Amino acid sequence: MARVRTLIVDDSATMRSLIAAALRKDPDIEVVGQAGDPLEAREAIKALNPDVITLDVEMPNMNGLDFLEKIMRLRPTPVIMISTLTQAGADATLTALEFGAVDCVGKPMGGVADAIQAFAGLPERVKAAATARLRPLGGSSPARPPAARPAAVQGDTSFRPNGRLIAIGASTGGVEALLAVISRFPANCPPTVITQHMPAAFTKSFAERLNRSSAAHVQEAHDGAVLETGQIFLAPGGATHLEVVGQTQWRCRLVESDTVNGHRPSVDVLFHSVARAAGARAAGSILTGMGRDGARGLLAMREAGAATFAQDEATCVVYGMPKAAVEVGAVQRQFALERMAAGLLNSCNADAVETH
Repeated sequence: MARVRTLIVDDSATMRSLIAAALRKDPDIEVVGQAGDPLEAREAIKALNPDVITLDVEMPNMNGLDFLEKIMRLRPTPVIMISTLTQAGADATLTALEFGAVDCVGKPMGGVADAIQAFAGLPERVKAAATARLRPLGGSSPARPPAARPAAVQGDTSFRPNGRLIAIGASTGGVEALLAVISRFPANCPPTVITQHMPAAFTKSFAERLNRSSAAHVQEAHDGAVLETGQIFLAPGGATHLEVVGQTQWRCRLVESDTVNGHRPSVDVLFHSVARAAGARAAGSILTGMGRDGARGLLAMREAGAATFAQDEATCVVYGMPKAAVEVGAVQRQFALERMAAGLLNSCNADAVETH
């Protein structure tokens, strides 16, 4: 297969060298050029026509967000944001992901050793980004600015919870997908737990952004948090896995253990715990993302009697995780992204006729 032609855009020559070194370890990737600012990058894009761009959030002459917006409007190209692990970096990166950036990677704060660790997974992310489905900014989802998002549901008199719990997993493309789903949840939505692959510094900001878009209450999960109607918990990134425990009263549990499927938190860990704790009193959904994390866990949920869904190929940024779940027989129904919230809520509505 053809190598993935990649352009590196960063104002630091040292950082460009570190990113290039990480990418050149993979024979399927070719670093075709480097640029120190968006003005250089614009000319490089025209001359080199890269398959994927890595883009620093903060740069001179034009910041990364403004440049990303121009790329997605004029020449949609898969972009991976390289962001500082700070509050400002997290906020900018989340906006970039809403604008259509495919993925994000935290910029190492230390020396070469930190960079090797930070960029260890970058080649796989670049190759996944090369397969991503993009739409011009200003068009329909997934690439559109936050202002174009439908208003959060303020109440839904037709929804009555039936005692089920919802569990959702996502990775590449998941920021926009989760915003699209959670913004459609009513204030009295079923208790919901989410694992999204994301750097540790970003999950608190993402939970806050989800909360602003939803009629329900969204927060980063903490150990012992009680799962109640109208409460949505997002797994913290980094050091722990999120599990659901309890039988008569569900709670969040944060577990410090090794990565699973290369991830911490892992969707598989969450789904397996939901299968044990909730059994048939649950509904699970796996959204866009690369890899296979969540497939076996969703299968365990289905075998325990839960309703199980996956985002369809046409609306995924990367149809990796949903495809893996379909292949192992974990999925009862696939939904387009805009119908996923309705599908989940229907399976948890005391007044709905079960169709799965």
